[in-house]
Amino acid sequence: MWEYSDKVTDHFRNPRNVGAVDHPDGDGLAGSLACGDALRLTFKLDADKRICEARFQTFGCASAIASSSALTEMLIGKTVEEAELITNADIIAYLGELPKQKVHCSVMGREALEAAIYNYRTGKKLDRKIDGEVICHCFGATDKEIEKIAREQQLTTAQDVTDACKAGGGCGQCIPEIEAIIDRVVGQDSDGEPEMPKLTQLQKIRLIEETIDRQVRPILRRDGGDLELHDVDGDRVSVRFVGACVSCPVSSVTLKDVVETQLREAVSEKIVVEAV
Repeated sequence: MWEYSDKVTDHFRNPRNVGAVDHPDGDGLAGSLACGDALRLTFKLDADKRICEARFQTFGCASAIASSSALTEMLIGKTVEEAELITNADIIAYLGELPKQKVHCSVMGREALEAAIYNYRTGKKLDRKIDGEVICHCFGATDKEIEKIAREQQLTTAQDVTDACKAGGGCGQCIPEIEAIIDRVVGQDSDGEPEMPKLTQLQKIRLIEETIDRQVRPILRRDGGDLELHDVDGDRVSVRFVGACVSCPVSSVTLKDVVETQLREAVSEKIVVEAV
């Protein structure tokens, strides 16, 4: 039987903010009923663009319920930008502790938050397509997912990975492959520097917004123009020109030579910018 802290027990027995927000600004889903855990997180913003209501619906164990309940409490009063900085480690710290075998419950909370913020910013559901080769067939975990979790949480053993995301916790046949991924993560590249982790889609969107604000808008506004971020689909970025840029005869040049160039330098060389 798991050893639960008093705070975990309290949030399990008396969960806060259960249910779904009516007409939410953000709506995110994480986990899978097939794997035994699933979480839906919804939130609403007030007039000051702060989260005034956050609710959850979960199917899972005591740790999943407690983690979800704690997350909603942590979100209330924060801006979206503040909320997206919350990590699964923050959820665990808020609860005091979680059994190491239940760390994946806090990871599910973070993933639901990521999906809800993505929904708020794009109006779309975050489609978690299979990315990479499925390593753990029991829980559907791919090599890229395992590598991402190992990097973010600085995991060093296969058991750490199992505790964090369940991969390897079924039949166990994937353990050697998980260990090989860990060896690659903790190793260094040929230049002796650790390999940098890839951006998540949510991190990419935020970096695109920051780059536009810092490096693109000041250039456009000097001539009475501006632009709005319309959509981000993978490496394809859609923007809408406003102000003087709408009727500017060289707006197509600005699109490529200014907007696309700045985003490629700051975010990814694969970025392609289109006007809508």
